[in-house]
Amino acid sequence: MFKLISKYKSVLRFILTFVGSYFVLVMLYNLYLTYGGSTTYYPDIVTHTVAKQSESIINAFGYNMKVVPSKVEAAMNLTINDKVLARVVEGCNAVSVMLLYISFMLAFFDGWKRTLFYILGGVALIYVMNVTRIALLTIGIYEYPEYTELLHGTIFPAVIYGTVFLLWLGWIRSYKKQPKS
Repeated sequence: MFKLISKYKSVLRFILTFVGSYFVLVMLYNLYLTYGGSTTYYPDIVTHTVAKQSESIINAFGYNMKVVPSKVEAAMNLTINDKVLARVVEGCNAVSVMLLYISFMLAFFDGWKRTLFYILGGVALIYVMNVTRIALLTIGIYEYPEYTELLHGTIFPAVIYGTVFLLWLGWIRSYKKQPKS
């Protein structure tokens, strides 16, 4: 048994670090959502900010977009010409995707400076991609309502998860090229 553990030590370390850091980050995020909420930003600051920034992008394309807090659920409704097209809920803010990304990065840790730089750059890219995704998705639903399910359920998730996957591949490739002492 010890030989087996010794043989797969690096794999076990990766799995334990990935799962452990993801668990801790999700627990901290859930604690924040439960106890660290803000009365200024509804439903939470990240979801609120993502919705407002999506509104800005959509308006830049010439649409009359408004973001209105939902009276029914913890969400921000995206409306064009007073028609609710989409809603941004906590799950749409990409925090869970960012936590997954960070956990993977920590599992492939390569020194604080380098890893932290790649984490911050990746999280910023994921955030920008997500805000753009929500804006384009809302415009797509407005212009092509018959493709709502395809856009929301397939194309745009593939874009955000594809981005994360490419970031991971980039990190692994650069990780392998680093000389180890």
